[in-house]
Amino acid sequence: MIESDRELSAMVQELWDNDVNRFKPGKDYRISLQGKAGDTMGINDNNDGAGYPLFTFVDENLFKKETFLAFISLLDNYVSDTGEPEIVTPEEVAENHKFLDSIIQSPTMKLAHKYLVEKHLSPKDETQFKEQLYRIWFELYARRGSSKPDSSGFEHVFVGETRGGRTVIGFHNWIQLYLQEKLGHIDYKGYSVNANSPQPDENKHILALQFSWKDGIKPKGSIFIGVSPEFEFALYTLCFLTSPNERVKVQFSFYDVEIVCHHYNQKHIGTTYPVLLKYRKPTE
Repeated sequence: MIESDRELSAMVQELWDNDVNRFKPGKDYRISLQGKAGDTMGINDNNDGAGYPLFTFVDENLFKKETFLAFISLLDNYVSDTGEPEIVTPEEVAENHKFLDSIIQSPTMKLAHKYLVEKHLSPKDETQFKEQLYRIWFELYARRGSSKPDSSGFEHVFVGETRGGRTVIGFHNWIQLYLQEKLGHIDYKGYSVNANSPQPDENKHILALQFSWKDGIKPKGSIFIGVSPEFEFALYTLCFLTSPNERVKVQFSFYDVEIVCHHYNQKHIGTTYPVLLKYRKPTE
């Protein structure tokens, strides 16, 4: 493991250890993995490896915590189809700021901010740091094939988008997945594995899966499950600002993970998500 990755791993471990709002698998939520997803991409195919929803239980009382409430309020602010310009209302701007205000006070984001200041990658002033976060995550840009600002890092990663009405892009957040599944908009098709990836586990916090959303299909997505919005926000912001190579390997808890983080014009997040490389048994 290269030195920069080792240092970042130590930082991510700190974020993990301080993610006080993380849901506990089997207690705060339960998922049902069922079968492996088929390899074909058709929306009505016979390769559906799951006849039932992914989530069998989520303790929604925990969504009343401040950062979760602020996060969930943002999920209905976007038009999913790329090519449709986003209109951001003053109310939505206020919701974005409220979300950033809430996560900046969380232990994980405070740790990330301190680290980024030490690396001269973020301003020490909290207001300026918030402006930096706003630019990275919420400033609109035109995604491929569009001439008008129709996307943002936040929309792509946390809310999800559709391209041409048939393909789901982005959509790497478990809360959005759960809420959309509850509304009947998601059809979970099963988990994804390849020759190199570990067998998924209902008590682990990272899952590769296939699902359809609205009229589009997500052939293979990868998400954290059960973590807080502030943990993901802190982790992805760290990777975006520290790793220009767009892929970084980190080790924390029982996980070896590659965080994929594509930049858009070096100013915004294009996409970012975790890829599980392996589980490590706890060392004695």
